[in-house]
Amino acid sequence: MRRWIAMVFALQFGLVASVQAQETQDTAAPGSAIAKLTRDIDAHIGDAAFADASWGIKVVSLDTGKTLYAHNPDKLFVPASTAKLYTAALALDTFGSDHRIATTLFATEKTRRSGEIWGDLVLVGYGDPTLGFDKRSSWADVLATALRKTGTTEVRGSLIADATWFAAPLYGSGWEAADLQSWFGAPVSALSVDENIVRVEVRPAPQPGANARIAFEPPGSAPILINNLRTLRAPAPTDISLYRAPGSEVLHAFGTIASNAAPQFYRQALHDPALIAAEQLRAALLRQGVVVKGKSRSVYWPEHDDALSSDKLHRIADVWSPPLSEIVTRGLKVSQNLYLQNLLLMVGAKAAEEEKLAGRESPVFRSTESRGIEALRRFLQRIGVPMEGVLIEDGPGLSRRDLTSASALTSLLLHMGDAPNGLAFRQGLPEAGVDGSLTWRMRNSAAKGRIHAKTGTMAYTYALAGYAQTAANERLAFTILLNNYRRPRGSDRASAELDEIAILLAELNERSAP
Repeated sequence: MRRWIAMVFALQFGLVASVQAQETQDTAAPGSAIAKLTRDIDAHIGDAAFADASWGIKVVSLDTGKTLYAHNPDKLFVPASTAKLYTAALALDTFGSDHRIATTLFATEKTRRSGEIWGDLVLVGYGDPTLGFDKRSSWADVLATALRKTGTTEVRGSLIADATWFAAPLYGSGWEAADLQSWFGAPVSALSVDENIVRVEVRPAPQPGANARIAFEPPGSAPILINNLRTLRAPAPTDISLYRAPGSEVLHAFGTIASNAAPQFYRQALHDPALIAAEQLRAALLRQGVVVKGKSRSVYWPEHDDALSSDKLHRIADVWSPPLSEIVTRGLKVSQNLYLQNLLLMVGAKAAEEEKLAGRESPVFRSTESRGIEALRRFLQRIGVPMEGVLIEDGPGLSRRDLTSASALTSLLLHMGDAPNGLAFRQGLPEAGVDGSLTWRMRNSAAKGRIHAKTGTMAYTYALAGYAQTAANERLAFTILLNNYRRPRGSDRASAELDEIAILLAELNERSAP
């Protein structure tokens, strides 16, 4: 009765984690290292600096299944980029780690004996987010060479970039307007190129008073530029502003740059990645002696053209992505939002295509993204993740409407920890003090090389979830979520507060009992 009353009181004030966690901590011997771990984490998260913040933590042994620590494990938190773990696991389960993604060049007509195509070229993307990333080879030259080998020298029609494989907007649900011009909010497209980012270089003009020099890379990616960025004679302040409104192709540059300032570099989202891909292919065709007479244009959902249906087109050639395992690794290591949103939409597009082939198409429209989320929920239910702890609506976790519990995310990690298709998932996680988003974190600690985890950061939101190998060589799955934390002035970076807990896990020199 006393325990029941105590639990009701604790629940009323949000102070209890779960019955399982409580029982686990009660059974730890008071003098044990595991009991000390509990006390140390409790002391850390109980600091006055976190008075207005909320912690959600769960740590479970992969070797024994025992919960070593839990705090608010079933409470919902904004996961930030740790939501990528859900999408990565789903994609690997759906396609397999060896899956490669095609980008295909078609023609609406066959090449005539004269070497002419009296129709259009159609470049179709199926979701590869890596197109153009590997600069050692040119995807466009591969396709252009294949067309030239058919004897084609002239295309009388247009060059059409078809990105309609994704029936969804160019941004994920819940993404904020302010993110959409930034590189991390790059548009999501079935036909992506160069990670849908344009690199901007700003240099002072040779003469003070003139507009600064602004260059764009890759070639052909320049937006419509309105340049009011003035060069001032040094000494002078350098205060550069670049602004492109969501959905606009006009980039405004304004402010000042000192005449002796070094080049300044920025990254911004492309306005129309499919069109940029088309222009890169046009340039490659010219290098092969193939002229396209018509203009280039891009096609996105909700536009639709029956003439572009692949069963009515003549396939020229494909270029292929790296294996999915490599895409997942890059997406997790450096937290690439485009990669994980594209993977979610690929799952949704596959579901839509399977319905169509089976003759089960519904007249009710569902976006590719919503289909991907439906597939995610089915996957998580199948592997036993508690669904009341998962409210995810996009692939990379850029939405602040995403919510997860520490219990749910740790349950996913437990499944992937020993799953046959989990190797690519585990290897894709950043390694503390070694690579990815953990390169400079926990370098001089016991956690170096022993923590493999996905990071997550938004304003006042921090997360870390993955695997720890303890000093006693026990494998742990853990999730650490910190929301509504305003770092006190003069204190260490906020991520260090999560790292301190991860280090405690790596230092643990006692194995849990089965």
